[in-house]
Amino acid sequence: MAEPTETTASTTDSQSPTTNMYFPPRKVILTKENLEAFQQSETHATIVSYINTLNECVVGVKLTDDVPVSTNVQAVLGLLDKVEETAKSIPPVDNKASRFGNPAFRTFYDKVAEFAPALHKSIPGMTEAAIPEVSVYFEESWGNRTRIDYGSGMELNFLCWMICLEKLGVFQESDHVALVIKVFWRYIQIMRTLQSTYWLEPAGSHGVWGLDDYHFLPFLWGSAQLRGHKYIRPKSIHDSDTVEEFSKHYMYLACIQFINSVKTASLRWHSPMLDDISAVKTWDKVNSGLIKMYHVEVLGKLPVMQHFLFGSILAWNGPLPAPPRGAPGPDDAHWGHAHALNERGGVGQLQNGWGDCCGIPVPSAFAAAQAEAGKKPGARLAGPAIRPVPFD
Repeated sequence: MAEPTETTASTTDSQSPTTNMYFPPRKVILTKENLEAFQQSETHATIVSYINTLNECVVGVKLTDDVPVSTNVQAVLGLLDKVEETAKSIPPVDNKASRFGNPAFRTFYDKVAEFAPALHKSIPGMTEAAIPEVSVYFEESWGNRTRIDYGSGMELNFLCWMICLEKLGVFQESDHVALVIKVFWRYIQIMRTLQSTYWLEPAGSHGVWGLDDYHFLPFLWGSAQLRGHKYIRPKSIHDSDTVEEFSKHYMYLACIQFINSVKTASLRWHSPMLDDISAVKTWDKVNSGLIKMYHVEVLGKLPVMQHFLFGSILAWNGPLPAPPRGAPGPDDAHWGHAHALNERGGVGQLQNGWGDCCGIPVPSAFAAAQAEAGKKPGARLAGPAIRPVPFD
């Protein structure tokens, strides 16, 4: 671990003290007791408050609306463009023997990690001493290098990256709308490219608690966009014409369209949770319900939060808990996992069971689509290796 750097950073009223000891963030949560302590912490309150603040900022706002984009937000969008360019320059390797994550993702990950510090230096107003800390959240936003998977915990890393930049004074309150419909949505678009190109596996046996195998926040903030809409109702996700026409305006419908482009049959079969949500009468209730669900199923789940990274900006309150006896070291693929603390019956196993965070590896829908493409003739849908997957 790099030596902490003492520096002075600009702050707002809601931020941490002006003098910070910056250091690369690390995992802390290993037990249920650690998780309970986190849920009572200032960092937890900061994350919840930020989600709620951005949520209220985008009520009634369309993705296509002309919103102010500050110089700093524009610089961050340029940084994200660089990530997408990198992915497009690193094609997947020939991996026909496997339907799991493509090893070329590791090359992509390493390349992003290599240029991330330099890109952060190019952001106006960035505190240089904080870059080793902040860039870790950025690097871990794209998926797990070892397991070649992605889930709501990685999405949370991107949210934490935005929080850190705001605490450092890079983003201002006036940027909040643009942070959701420009920066965050750009991130989701890049993730779709990575998921379809490198066949990122859903993290955990069931894609953890992402509503579409991978994501949660675009549904949460997307439902906020639709609050009070005169015509579109939650049940409208079953109307293909409505989804097609309005997906360019609303994140929630864009996510439904994405699911429909990869999977066939009714949502009832392959996305039962989204199908259940569509029965709710109003978007206000959908939105409030998803916020509560995020608190419980993401911020309140040990298999997700055992991967959470604490630094000086998003800090762990109190002394660091000692790793339990038998815990794997930082070079182990399951380092920091709650299920990997005692004698293991195999890689990633505790006695005879698998941890929910890792589970039995599940191929991505894109890998299944490719396998199906080899069985049936017909034109492929747009996007790398995308073809509808039959579920009936």
